[in-house]
Amino acid sequence: METITMKDIPACERPYEKCLQFGPDSLTDAELLSIIIRTGRRGENSLDLANNILALNYPGEGILGLLHLSLPELMNVKGIGQVKGAQLLCIGELSRRIWKRAAVNDNTCFDHPRAIANYYMEDMRHMEQEQLKIMLLNTKNMLIKDVLISKGTVNASIATPREILIEALRYHAVKMIMVHNHPSGDPAPSKDDLRLTKRVDEASKLVGIELLDHIVIGDNAYISFKEKGML
Repeated sequence: METITMKDIPACERPYEKCLQFGPDSLTDAELLSIIIRTGRRGENSLDLANNILALNYPGEGILGLLHLSLPELMNVKGIGQVKGAQLLCIGELSRRIWKRAAVNDNTCFDHPRAIANYYMEDMRHMEQEQLKIMLLNTKNMLIKDVLISKGTVNASIATPREILIEALRYHAVKMIMVHNHPSGDPAPSKDDLRLTKRVDEASKLVGIELLDHIVIGDNAYISFKEKGML
């Protein structure tokens, strides 16, 4: 079968030329990736290679699937070596950071569960392992720092009130919020979630730090312990 190179494709249909003429929003997911990949391999152009990468994702997931792929998985695609694989991972990380920076500024007050969920949603809903973070706040509910407390398996995260309070005291937090994700996509809290939240709430009161909420992030969904009357 004869290989179709980029030069064989009409100029108006080549991703790079389309981007220059019509803008990047005119490109498909595969075309966007092909511009970043730049080159294909023997027998395949960069557009073919981009489609092979997207084929790793679940149907309908599109370019968002890049956030779920590891370097070894990317390198299993013929034509993707360590350098291109790292570039693709960085695209995912860049998109996370852009989203997160856009969701907050120096004057943002985290005084509503939805604001908290929006801040972490794109960052955490794609994770394949549970992570528990704490938001450390000042008296005006402004973020001092967020700290990763634990990174667990696909269905469990190991943390203790002691670890959480050590970080809160280190940064002189007055208030704090617990945030963690459920890789299943269902944000309904587990018995372990309820148990840990109660222990942290009781311990934090002893040292004068207020636990404002515990937000569980699912797939485009969240649950707030405060909203549900569980805290």
